[in-house]
Order: sequence, then C-alpha cells, then structure tokens
Amino acid sequence: MSPLGVAALGAVAGLTIFLGLPIGRLRSNAVGLKAALNALATGILIFLLWDVLSQAWDPVDKALSSHQIGPALGQGLLMAACIGLGLLSLTYVDRYMKRRALALASPIRPPAGPDGAAGTHGGPHAGTHGAHPAHGTQPAPHGAPAVGTATGVAIVAATEVESRAGARRLALTIAIGIGLHNFAEGLAIGTAAAQGELAFAILLIVGFGLHNATEGFGIVAPLSGTRPSWGYLALLGLIGGGPTFLGTVIGQSFSSDIVSIAFLGLAAGSILYVVIELLAVARRTGMKTLVAWCIFAGIVAGFATDAIVTAGGA
Repeated sequence: MSPLGVAALGAVAGLTIFLGLPIGRLRSNAVGLKAALNALATGILIFLLWDVLSQAWDPVDKALSSHQIGPALGQGLLMAACIGLGLLSLTYVDRYMKRRALALASPIRPPAGPDGAAGTHGGPHAGTHGAHPAHGTQPAPHGAPAVGTATGVAIVAATEVESRAGARRLALTIAIGIGLHNFAEGLAIGTAAAQGELAFAILLIVGFGLHNATEGFGIVAPLSGTRPSWGYLALLGLIGGGPTFLGTVIGQSFSSDIVSIAFLGLAAGSILYVVIELLAVARRTGMKTLVAWCIFAGIVAGFATDAIVTAGGA
C-alpha cells in the first residue's frame, strides 16, 4: 500500500471519534442522565490513562531490562516532566479561564451616584438626617426594579454562563488530551507501515478506530444538556481525532521513542487533570451508587475494546 493510502486509513481511524460526538446534542437536563454520562466518560478515561501510561513506560521498562540505566533514567525523567507539564499547565490555564469568565459575566452593580459611589446620592446633607441618609441612599421610585433583585438575577445568570463555559472548557481539555494520545497512536501506525508490517498497521488502524469511537463519547459527556453547535462538535472531533492522521504521516518517515514518550506523557497529564475534574463533578451530584456503576461500566468498555484489538494479534 502506498504511503498516501496508509495516511488515508490513519485519517479514517482518527475520524471514527465523530461517531460518539452526537451524544453531546442530547436535550435532556436530567441530573441522573448527566451524572451517568459523566461517570461513564470518567471510567473510559481512567482506562485510557492506564493505557497511555503503560505505553509511555514501555521503552523505559525495556531499557531497564537491558540494564541501560542511562537511557532509562533519561526517558523516565522525560516521562515525569511531560506528565507534570500536561497536568499543571491545564490546571493554571483553567484557573485563568475561570477568572476571566467570571469577570466578563460579573453581576450588575447599582448605578454610581454624583459622588462616584455605587447606589449613593451624596448631596450636601447626606448623612445628617437619620439612619437612611447616613448611608446616602434614597428609596427607589414606585415601579422601579429593586437593585437587590437585579443583582440576584445577574448572579444566577453569571453562574449559568460559567457552568456552560466550564462544560465547554472541560470538553475541550478532554479533546486535547485524547488528541495527544492519538498522535502517539498515529506514530505507531506510520512506523509499522514504514517497516513493511502492513498487516499489523491495518490491524492497529482498526483497533485504534474502535477506541476512538468510545473516546468521542468521552469528549462530549460534559456537554450533555447544553446543546453545543454542530460546528463546535466538529472542532472537538478534529482536535481529538485529527492527530491520528498527522501521526500516521509523520511516523512513516520518522520514528523516535523520545517523541512518543513526550506526547504520551503530555496526554497522561492532561487526561489525569480531566479525570480529577470529572470526579469532582460526580461528587457534586450526590449519586454515589449510580456514579460507581457507570465508572465501572466505562472501565470495562475500555478494556473490552482493548481486548478485541489484542485478540486480533495487535
């Protein structure tokens, strides 16, 4: 098969991630359904974290088995550094994005009075006629909306905006983590094809394609009930699945354990961050039994797809 044909199959393997994306368009806002979807995605990502860490550690393990302490130490340190970079960078980026979103959706403040103070009327006699003037305020005109009510509504609106923005950020983070992982998988496909192991490369494509179908669901689970646009879902699919194609193209002409370890380490760190976030979401639902069962189901689904690939000889 020509390099172009292998690259095309790599693209197909990556684009199967789109099969799970339509779930993100579910209309239901039922708390139980959202808790189940998030927990199922958590289980899939826990399996994926184990899978990524196993692949990243494999070259280190082989070097240690051959008593190559220097290379093993260097690869191990690289793996640790990339895991830390993937985890901590997303932590700080998310903190910045939350602060920015809250600032943009800040509650409505009372109008400033003549003296520049919010909600005050600092006339020359302010503070001289009892308790109310002491605060420099005047009763609202009949029929005018109460400032407290307007502020309360604005706070609720800001909370809803931040909730939706948080769901979009989490879905994007999942897509980035899976994309890094899929780039490393693409490298494996391209390397196998370049070494003449075409049957093995095709088997990898089928197996990774099956994996990606479940990963697409994991990406959009936080978006259930928010009705994201098809364009945004397509963007998430390209971020998560597109790197498989890029990795396949690059892997046919270039292969390096160092590069593979670096991308797998970054993927592991970002996936670990997402798992932490999803577990926090699961705890807030208060549905411990449902969450436990769905996490278990997600882990089983991950191992089941991996078992199919292994049984096929990969």
